[in-house]
Amino acid sequence: MVQVKVYGLVDQLNPIKSKLSNLIHTSMIEVLQISQEKRFQRFISLDKSDFYYPTDRSQNYLIIEISMFDGRSVETKKQLIRRLFQQINEQLQISVDDIEITIFEIPKSNWGIRGLPGDELALNYKVQV
Repeated sequence: MVQVKVYGLVDQLNPIKSKLSNLIHTSMIEVLQISQEKRFQRFISLDKSDFYYPTDRSQNYLIIEISMFDGRSVETKKQLIRRLFQQINEQLQISVDDIEITIFEIPKSNWGIRGLPGDELALNYKVQV
């Protein structure tokens, strides 16, 4: 299981939301080896009065939070972070200084999915990558 939340200013995030969603999902398919149909994303578009960030960031500033089952290797997580920085920078022309990514690893037993604790689910993908 992988869920993504993306925070940004409404005027900057809304026009790129679809393309950003696709590049995040494609990166997760390639790096984490998740299934194509496993797209769980939320975009939180904020008004300027609701989004405080350092003065050395631009209005393109994005926070990407990724929650996932624990079990992926450190190198796999670093590869995902590097790929997201690269893809967002190249495809959306957002500076890497304006992107922050946090990965939260959660034990399967702490998820509730389709009526079951996550550690009781039969998964159709690998978590140990």
